[in-house]
Amino acid sequence: MLKKAIFITIRKDSSRLPNKAVRTILGHTVMELVIKRAKLAKEFDAVVVCTTTRQVDDEIADIAAANGALVYRGSLNDKLERWNGAARKYGVDVIVTFDGDDLFCEPKLLDMGAVQLISKRLDFLESPTGLICGAFTYAFTATALQKVCDVKASKDTEMMWTYFKDTGFFKCGQLEDVPEIYFNEQIRATLDYPEDMEFFTRVFKHFQCHENDIGLDEIASYLRENPDVAAINIGRQQEFLANQKAKTHLELK
Repeated sequence: MLKKAIFITIRKDSSRLPNKAVRTILGHTVMELVIKRAKLAKEFDAVVVCTTTRQVDDEIADIAAANGALVYRGSLNDKLERWNGAARKYGVDVIVTFDGDDLFCEPKLLDMGAVQLISKRLDFLESPTGLICGAFTYAFTATALQKVCDVKASKDTEMMWTYFKDTGFFKCGQLEDVPEIYFNEQIRATLDYPEDMEFFTRVFKHFQCHENDIGLDEIASYLRENPDVAAINIGRQQEFLANQKAKTHLELK
């Protein structure tokens, strides 16, 4: 049987929001809350925290181990190589990514991603247009990941999706049959700026959600009824998207 894992990609430092992974909400670090969230998914054999080999990320590795996650430490800038090393170390065949910024990444969508990747025999699967930012990222096979690492010519692969989608080597698709409640471009559920921290803190305090187990459908309903909360950080979304676009490049051997 194929071994499936959630890869949480996270490091301690951040230029826009320093030490965001170890900031606390309701007495829990962001990283603890992310691991709790990942463990709610049902289709996976493991949760692997993928961080760097730098000393500053020793705390990340310690928190991961203390919260029952596996740990892999690799390259700072080459996210693809870091994931590839983790896949090899733990014998993973199917990977669904979970950015350490995305505290409300939806476990049901993570499960759907793994199931659809396998059933549709895809190499790579991404979010559909209009999905809440932070609800789901990517799924791909370890075989496709290895091939990407073989052909890429850059060691800066933070915007990794282009190596799957734009090379013409892979069968790619989008997550399908997603309930309408998960589509809302006026909700920004990712942590990059101080306004994002304020947003997450407000939502967690409203639900008193120490286990991070409130479904994104319920959170989305709350935000639709309380647009002032969603408005806290949505103004950062265009800056965020422009920053991602500027960092996206494709370099092949």
